[in-house]
This record gives sequence, C-alpha cells and structure tokens, in this order.
Amino acid sequence: MSRKYKFQDQSKLYFVSFATVYWIDLFVREDYNNILIESLKYCQKEKGLEIYAWCIMPSHVHLIIGTEDKPMQDILRDFKSFTSRKLKEEIQNHPSESRREWIKWMMERAGNKNGNNNGWQLWQQHNHPIELSDNKMMEQRLDYLHMNPVVAGFVSEPSYWKYSSAVDYSGGKGLLNILFIE
Repeated sequence: MSRKYKFQDQSKLYFVSFATVYWIDLFVREDYNNILIESLKYCQKEKGLEIYAWCIMPSHVHLIIGTEDKPMQDILRDFKSFTSRKLKEEIQNHPSESRREWIKWMMERAGNKNGNNNGWQLWQQHNHPIELSDNKMMEQRLDYLHMNPVVAGFVSEPSYWKYSSAVDYSGGKGLLNILFIE
C-alpha cells in the first residue's frame, strides 16, 4: 500500500472513508445506524477518538478525525471489527430484515475470498486516510462529506441528513458530539 494512504502523523486531522463490501446499502435501517453511532461514541469516550465531522451513507462512512493518544489506525481497526460482529448479529436477528439471506451470502462470499477473515466480511479492507494538511483541504473535505447526501439525492440541504454532522455546522445539535474545524 502506498504511503499516501496511511496515517503518518497522529497529530494531524484525517479524512477517512470506508465502505461495506460490494457497496451493499446496509445503513438504510435506523437500528444499523445506531450501532455505528454508539460505537463512535464509545471510541470517543474510551479510545480518545476526536470527531470533527461525520456522515453515514447507505453503503459507506466518511469521517474527519483526530486522536488524543491512541493511533487512529488502531481505533478504526477496533471500530470496524466490533461493528462488523455487532451488525452481523443484528442482521441475523432483525425481525424486518427482508434481505437477510442475500446480505449474509454476500458478506460470507467476501469473507471467504479474504484470508484475513473467518468467513464473514462487512467492511472493505481500506480506509484511505488523507491527511488534511491545510485549511483549503479541510474545507474541501468538509464540504464533500456534508454534501454527499445532497449529491446522492436523499435530501435537499446537508443539515436535513440525520446521520451527519452538517446540522452541527448549521447551528443545531446532531447525534454525536463533535469538535469544530476552525
């Protein structure tokens, strides 16, 4: 993997994106989104994750993050591992999951193709961290992250998307506590 896509300087902010395998639209259920939200809250409280911006889309997640002490790659690894296990359990037990067998088949298929997994894979392997080295890059990524639901046609204004920090940047209060990019 290129050095361009690694966390080099833990004191910097990073834009990261990660997606479900095969870009499966998994995060269309509030229960599944809540697992991600609660896991991010845990990482903030217990692992020192600093969240400056976030957006959960149906098949992927965008974050602008920093850290107080623990390496970001370790925090993201633990987050993805925990949410994968928790979401697998939720998918298997969710009473309204009409796509259960198909989702399980797709994720088992991905897991069996990847020697790093044990028959199940929810997240694609990479995070593509991009160091935000100047204000222009931060503004571009922040706008991209918040405009993602608008460009996808889900909402007409970024602050209308429930699973995003856009409401915080518009003067409201979102689902996660965030630190603001100045």
